[in-house]
This record gives sequence, structure tokens and C-alpha cells, in this order.
Amino acid sequence: MSDKLTEIMAWKRREIAPLVRPVSEAELSRLNEKLPKPPSFARALRRADGRLAVISEIKRRSPSAGDIKAGASSLEQAQRYQAAGADALSILTDEKYFGGTLGDLRGVTAHFAAHAPARPCLRKDFFVHPIQVLQAREAGASAILIIVRALKDREIRDLFAAAKAAGLDALFEIHNAVELEEAVDHGAKIIGVNNRDLAIFKTDLGLSERLIPRFPRDVIAVSESGIFTGADARRVRAAGAHAVLVGEALMRAADPGALITDFRAS
Repeated sequence: MSDKLTEIMAWKRREIAPLVRPVSEAELSRLNEKLPKPPSFARALRRADGRLAVISEIKRRSPSAGDIKAGASSLEQAQRYQAAGADALSILTDEKYFGGTLGDLRGVTAHFAAHAPARPCLRKDFFVHPIQVLQAREAGASAILIIVRALKDREIRDLFAAAKAAGLDALFEIHNAVELEEAVDHGAKIIGVNNRDLAIFKTDLGLSERLIPRFPRDVIAVSESGIFTGADARRVRAAGAHAVLVGEALMRAADPGALITDFRAS
């Protein structure tokens, strides 16, 4: 694990410590039955027309890029993505490092519930405990993030089981072949290759080109980070990606719709 990721994970464990309590699969199942069913994240990533799906991210800042769009309204950005036809959204809910909040997720999913067409939302955060899965479900998320390199096997198993009980999909994030094998062993159905090396913050689309062809055929392949142009999207699409997750380029774009169209034409 990189120094920065180690730092972030250590902070996240301290941040949620006051909230931690036992969260059973039965409790999550009851919650899932009680709340409205969120749109399917997995289904959105396998487009019926076979084109590349676009997961549009709301991200105000990051450790690698610094301020991207400080003070941006998550609701306004979500509305722009919705109008542009994004297939799904990724919403950063980490405040310390990315400038997001759980309130951003709640506000966006409430908007989608009231204004069709709804888009499935990934809660993008550093998950370490099922209490965060419960929060995600209550806030209207359709999926959670599991960063393989940041977690022990038991934690991955607990988070994935919690997601299933809560009716949520899980995006397993990997960075190398060993992590890919771990994700597959855990039964991951959606796997994302993070093209950014979190140790040196360098991006390499070649990572998706090397790893995605090794995915099992039934796994949904996502390429994350370092995708700024249609040419970038075409590279990872040629490698077998079903979807791209794009944050910085879309947050900075004057016309995110044109960029999404360019990605999807890949």
C-alpha cells in the first residue's frame, strides 16, 4: 500500500471509530426491504447498445490534482451529468482529502428520485466497516467501493457480504495482477483498474490494457483514472473495458456532455 493510501486509510479508521458498532447482514437486509430500491449500477455499466458506459464523478479536489473545482455544487454537477446522459455517477463522500460529504450523495440521489431519469450512484469513499455500507444504503447509493490493496481478506469479505445484504453492487478496485486474482477469488462481479499508481501518482493507461484482458468474461470491466480524451477511452475500450470512470476531466470541462459523447463513441 502506498504512503498516501496508508495515510488516508488510517485517517478513515479514526474518522469512523465513533460510529462503529456491530452491523449484521440481517439488519442490512431489513433496511434494504424498507427503503426504495436504487437503480442498478451493474446494469447501467453493460449498455444494451454495446457502447462504452460512462461513470461521471463528482470530485472537488484530490491529493494528486489539488483543487479541481473547489466549491462546486454536487447537485448542479449531477444535473449536468444527468442532462448529458451519463450512465452512472461516482460521488466522493470523503471530506478531508476530496472535499465531499455524505450529504452530497443524499442530495443527488434525492434529486434523481424526484426527477427522472435516475442514475445509479457509487458511494466513492474508503470503506473499512459495514457501518459505511449502511450509511451508503440510507443515502440512496447503488454501489460501494472496495479497494483491494487497502484491506485485509476478512474486511473485503465482510464489506462484500454487507453490500449484498443491503442490495448494493460493489466495485472492486485493483492495481495489479495479484489484486485482480484476489478480487476474482472473492467473487467480484465489477472490477475497476485504477490506472493511477497511488505511490507516485503517475497514470498509465497501459495498466488497463494489460489487466482487463485477464478478467473473467462475466466480470464487468471498468477503467479508472487518466482518461481525458476520446482517444484515451478508445484505448481502454479496445482492451475490453465496459465502462470508464472519469472525474477530473468532466469536472473541468465547460461542456461535459460533449466529452461524454466523445467517450461513448469509442
